[in-house]
Amino acid sequence: MNLDQFKPLTVYSIYIASTPEKVWEALTSAEFSRQYFFGNTVEVEPRLGGAFIVRTPDGALHISGEVLAYDPPRKLAVTFNVNWPELIEKLGPTLVTYDIEQVGDAVRLTMSEGHDRPLSDDILSGGRSGWPAILSSLKSLLETGKPLVVKLGPPQRMLDALKAMGIKTP
Repeated sequence: MNLDQFKPLTVYSIYIASTPEKVWEALTSAEFSRQYFFGNTVEVEPRLGGAFIVRTPDGALHISGEVLAYDPPRKLAVTFNVNWPELIEKLGPTLVTYDIEQVGDAVRLTMSEGHDRPLSDDILSGGRSGWPAILSSLKSLLETGKPLVVKLGPPQRMLDALKAMGIKTP
């Protein structure tokens, strides 16, 4: 897969009072991710070409993908494919990249979400509402030891846009 084919449509940078190693661990550890990622667990096979999996709190497969860049504790890039029928077929793969950089006493975490084709703002509204909550909760967990409690579901405008495309959602 050619990483250059993906155009970042969503980019977030946050500063965290932590170390690159701790941020890396939070991004790649099931134990950490369960705390800030709505109870979901992230599983990363630590190598290029390895599996990237996100499981729901009940253990069901929610997201699957492949590790495309693996450079601890600086960069992780994965395909991020939500396990909804027809979604990947019609919307194509998603590339999620985390860049971790020490900046003084803090870490700048930049997360980008790219796609290999143009997508509407309605379709992108899911990530654009979810990523800020996920990243803010990660920051809170690393800085205070407590994640944020944010109750979110998929935005209705995204669900309506998917339905209009003939994509069934749970």
